[in-house]
Amino acid sequence: MTDDKGILIKNIYYMLTYAFQELRHNSYEKIAGEKFDGIYDLFAEIICSGISSQLKQGLHRRYVGQTDDMSTLRGRLDISATIRNYANARRILSCEFDEYSEDNEFNRILKSTIALLISHPDVAPARKTSLRKLLPFFVNVGECDLKRVRWNAFRFDRNSRTYQMLIYLCYFVVDNLLLTTDAGEYNMNTFSDEHMCRLYEKFVLEYYRRHHPEFKACARQIDWNIIREESSVNILPIMQTDIFLTIGDRTLIIDTKYYAASMAKNFDKLKIHSANQYQIFSYVMNHDRNHTGKTDGMLLYAKTQEEIVPDNQAKFADGNTIYYRTLDLNQDFENIKSQLEALVKL
Repeated sequence: MTDDKGILIKNIYYMLTYAFQELRHNSYEKIAGEKFDGIYDLFAEIICSGISSQLKQGLHRRYVGQTDDMSTLRGRLDISATIRNYANARRILSCEFDEYSEDNEFNRILKSTIALLISHPDVAPARKTSLRKLLPFFVNVGECDLKRVRWNAFRFDRNSRTYQMLIYLCYFVVDNLLLTTDAGEYNMNTFSDEHMCRLYEKFVLEYYRRHHPEFKACARQIDWNIIREESSVNILPIMQTDIFLTIGDRTLIIDTKYYAASMAKNFDKLKIHSANQYQIFSYVMNHDRNHTGKTDGMLLYAKTQEEIVPDNQAKFADGNTIYYRTLDLNQDFENIKSQLEALVKL
């Protein structure tokens, strides 16, 4: 098996290299030339390479609060616990102290994710062997309940920034696993459309950032074209674009879509999803508040196995155009780049 949901596994790696720039470093270059049987097999190799590289620098350590009964004072004295010890005829001090330890949440997540990948049926035996070889380096690290990890609460400083990409990749893997209560076992899905949608969006944005800095690619919010003094602004939804490009004197707003079915069926006719149309139309018209006709929109769908996919456009009275295009990810990456280049020449 060389594809996942119609996308070449190797191309998912290339998409990751744009979404996570650190993957372009030398320690990951050999991955591009390998073959993988599934998306989790790919993630297992990336995470294995990343952790191996991290081990050369050493596992991240931080001060962790500890409580222990000791014969001599260390750190702060826990008076209440010490009194209880003496009341129970135990002449021993209860101490609270900080210990510089590798048993912290970053490393516990890495160890727990390794365990998940080792148990996943789509990970090749050779890669499972490589992952098992990493576990002895985590002998002093506990595991964590991955259901309770607060992924959005992490902050990375100069001492832990090398973990940022690894933690994000662990999130991509773990967030897609359904943890069951049946005998405490893990029930694992295929890689979800939700995750691929986010990866697809990030890939397109980072492609234009890297290859066309003159477009000033960003994920910009659009302000509502309203009289703010006479409007209840707080009840309106935020208009958050996926990709906002400034091409010469024109603006192109791209909204990426990754669906199992690109188009909706209505009375046996294929139509653009109405919610998608209203969304991109709202972005374009609210941005082009002076009706210059210099703001265009694009719904960029990832190609599915459907015979008919979006490849047309709608021209509006003010001169704005909304394009409906499809990006075929199931081909050589150079052809994908050619498609992305053609989109901005419209």
